[in-house]
Amino acid sequence: MSRYDKPRIPVLEALLAAALYGISIPLSKQLLSSVPPMMAAAFLYLGAGLGMLALDAGKRILKAGRTEAGLARSELPYIILMVALDIAAPICLMLGLKMTAAANASLLSNFEIVATSVIALAVFRESIGSRQWIAIALVTVSSILLSFEDMSAFRFSPGSLLVILACVCWGFENNCTRKLSLKNPAQIVIVKGLGSGAGALGVALLSGERFASAVHMAFAMLLGFVSYGLSIYFYVRAQRELGAARTSAFYAVAPFIGAGVAIIAFGERMTGVFAAAAVVMLAGAWLSVTERHSHEHVHEPVAHEHRHSHDDGHHNHTHREAVNGGHSHYHEHERMKHTHEHRPDMHHQH
Repeated sequence: MSRYDKPRIPVLEALLAAALYGISIPLSKQLLSSVPPMMAAAFLYLGAGLGMLALDAGKRILKAGRTEAGLARSELPYIILMVALDIAAPICLMLGLKMTAAANASLLSNFEIVATSVIALAVFRESIGSRQWIAIALVTVSSILLSFEDMSAFRFSPGSLLVILACVCWGFENNCTRKLSLKNPAQIVIVKGLGSGAGALGVALLSGERFASAVHMAFAMLLGFVSYGLSIYFYVRAQRELGAARTSAFYAVAPFIGAGVAIIAFGERMTGVFAAAAVVMLAGAWLSVTERHSHEHVHEPVAHEHRHSHDDGHHNHTHREAVNGGHSHYHEHERMKHTHEHRPDMHHQH
């Protein structure tokens, strides 16, 4: 049985990534009462990088053998863009959170689906179906509703606009990360976390922000490791097989988790506009998640390196010695024509 006929592990990884990230916005809102916004962004990413660095070092000690491909020098442009965008995005989010409710910001973060999908199509030529376009439209309408500070006066909330700007930055960043998703996800998180965290820390110090207490900084780093580090790790793994647009669609459950935590745990008020926007956004997220795509397609010859296994219907090369499970090495694909349900993953870019 092909891996494409089995339960979708990448979907579970995307949902786990969403759940881990979902708790970050309401907890970050609480953190901002004691930590300046740009300093908070810096330590969230530093926590992600340092935590994953320690976790990856432990895995290397316990497991021999190469199962993941490392980042290459040829990928440096995408790495630089990824780090730069990851400096800008959390700073915009933390500044926005200072001016808007956590529940509102949580739902608004679903605009990342729209940004990621449109950029995936326009810039990176990733295929998007009709259901996905309807989902994008619904999420956009919901985001517009949540962006108004006063519906009667049609005045946009500055905090909401900053959250949307963060989503646009992350939309570009998701597509840059998609170009790296064949490589070791732990290494990607380490580069993201340490590079973006150091950059954000520099911006914070230059802007005059000062360090908070050691306890608050430690909490920020712990939150960063869980909600950014582990979340990004599973997100990158899911992107390999789902593509940028669809992984961000599964990620749509995160804002509802965040909004629920903000309302239940921290007593934020749920307005009529918020409830209406939540229903519209939920419909959009459902359409996006349930999209299916299947047809006869051709794989042209290609040679690359990434983690793979021989039960996925696309890796039928042989080894001199028996190999079981996931492993990584440089390999070639011959021309192939077949039919199955698929997503815009590493082998389906048509």
